Amino acid sequence: MAITTQPQVTAAPAPTARPEPGPSRLLAQRTLFAGPNADVPAAMYSCPTRGVAVCERDRVILDGHAVVSTNTYFGRFPASYWQRWTSARSVELEAVLSGTGLLRVIASDSDGTPRTLTTHEVLDGHEEQLKLTLPLDRFVDGGAMWVELETSTAGMTAESIRWSVAALKPRRATAVVICTYNRADDCLATLQTLTADHAVAGELAAVYVVDQGTDTVESRPGFADVQAALGSVLRYVRQPNLGGAGGFTRGIYEAVRNETVERVNLLLMDDDIRLEPDTVVRLRALADRADEPILVGGQMLNLLHPDRLHVGAERANLAILRAGQPVPDALTNADVTEEQQDLRIDGDYNAWWTCMIPSEVVSQIGYPLPVFFQWDDIEYGLRARAAGFPTVTLPGAGVWHADFSWKNWDDWSRYFSYRNSLITSALHSEFDRRRITDHLARQLIDALVSMRYGLAALLIRAVEDFLRGPESLADGGTETAAAVRKLWAEHPETKTHPVSAVPGVRSVDMKRTAPAGTPSMMRAVLAKRIVTQLRRRTHGTAAISAADAHWWHVSLFETAVVTDPSQEGVRLRRFDRDAMTRLAREGGTVLWRLVREGRDARDRWRAALPELSDRQTWSRHFESR
Repeated sequence: MAITTQPQVTAAPAPTARPEPGPSRLLAQRTLFAGPNADVPAAMYSCPTRGVAVCERDRVILDGHAVVSTNTYFGRFPASYWQRWTSARSVELEAVLSGTGLLRVIASDSDGTPRTLTTHEVLDGHEEQLKLTLPLDRFVDGGAMWVELETSTAGMTAESIRWSVAALKPRRATAVVICTYNRADDCLATLQTLTADHAVAGELAAVYVVDQGTDTVESRPGFADVQAALGSVLRYVRQPNLGGAGGFTRGIYEAVRNETVERVNLLLMDDDIRLEPDTVVRLRALADRADEPILVGGQMLNLLHPDRLHVGAERANLAILRAGQPVPDALTNADVTEEQQDLRIDGDYNAWWTCMIPSEVVSQIGYPLPVFFQWDDIEYGLRARAAGFPTVTLPGAGVWHADFSWKNWDDWSRYFSYRNSLITSALHSEFDRRRITDHLARQLIDALVSMRYGLAALLIRAVEDFLRGPESLADGGTETAAAVRKLWAEHPETKTHPVSAVPGVRSVDMKRTAPAGTPSMMRAVLAKRIVTQLRRRTHGTAAISAADAHWWHVSLFETAVVTDPSQEGVRLRRFDRDAMTRLAREGGTVLWRLVREGRDARDRWRAALPELSDRQTWSRHFESR
């Protein structure tokens, strides 16, 4: 039986009186037994497997005949990553123990098989200071370490468990950069969580909040408390909306300019994450101790399903303009209370929900591209890797972010995904024009057959702007975003309606339908659906769930009421022959241009990269607004 107690996010606990690693040691990780708030599953931190235990944030109290394991997502020390990316040959484990019981340190092999490294017994101890040196010598392909606590007849308390490595050089200054746009409450909650952990906040050189919204963070009553807690460390910057690329780059720009030390860790994080503060400790430690500068990223955990890991590490397939692909052997949509990533894996990049970038990377490869948002983090990670700066996605360093499966990708922002993926592919791949064109043609046909005419229009505009070349980024994205929103709004199926009030559709006609199955002969079925639509031989009205909204099912109906993936409403798709034929002609024309003109466009984008990523270019964007 486990009893978990968790502090409130906004209540700043008193600084611990327990000794922390000295200046010759670098704190790599804290073993915590409960999350920063009550919404976080306790099983992600500690797992009582027998008896009764009270699990607090930094302490666990075991009754007699109890066992508690930290073989959990946040409880494991990622030994394989430390052996791979640093020259540290051992990690030191410190703990404060009282009572009677055993502390074991257990390791896993790359296949997950556990093995005991050492066992320490405490007898009637009173705040006994334990220090164990554990070799980092058998983890090249994978494996982690964790602590297991066991009692017999008497109870035991374990607290202040810390993992540290030898410090070889002075620590870098760390500057947090948060970009926010009209998510004032979310951003404030992230700041409060960060501020409440004194051990983390006290080590930060700066916290840059780049507020690009009209509903500002500083307007919230709790912001004054954050200001008071952080003092001069907090740097609040207001600017017009330049997208995620412009917001994050402004923070990088200011940090590089303002921090007086030569080496700075730039820790980028989204405004709407739920933060585990120890993730900051873990990312910062690996970045500081790495033998060469590396980007260190945190993993994404799903906000609505907090025990699920989005993906262990990601790669991009630029031949088909796809990112977010799991690398081989990576966990995907995994319940981390049931599965662990023992095999060490390497990603191509890390998204900027949380990612630490050394200032040397900025000095060598420049700033992110002014692409407004989407693919800016992917392009930057690939550019860094090409310059010799790999990205490490660190297990156990996680933040909670809105579930991607609940986002509607059919919205105006898809323009930036299409265009920016083309730019990234042009810069960092062979740019196989025919294969890319074939992929985009399938995307276009899918959109048209499933009556998503606004999406088709965005794709066409994106390819046109890519072919127009680097001058399409001259405005930093503000004018383009407005134009794209206007284009999107011209198509009625882009609007979301309450399911109880769908215009022009009676409730009795909204009978849910499901597909019979997935077609085995896709091309033949596609041709048949197109002919059926053009001859107006489709069925009447149907209600279709988000999971069933495949083109081969939606295209059977004249009118489809399709659930939005967010589950907040529905979209009303109606067949429009004129829109379908017009967009098909325009799409065919622009894709043929991509085949003919794509090589020239690729060369122009590559030639413009140094200027697009230059500090002076961003200075003009910032100063002109």
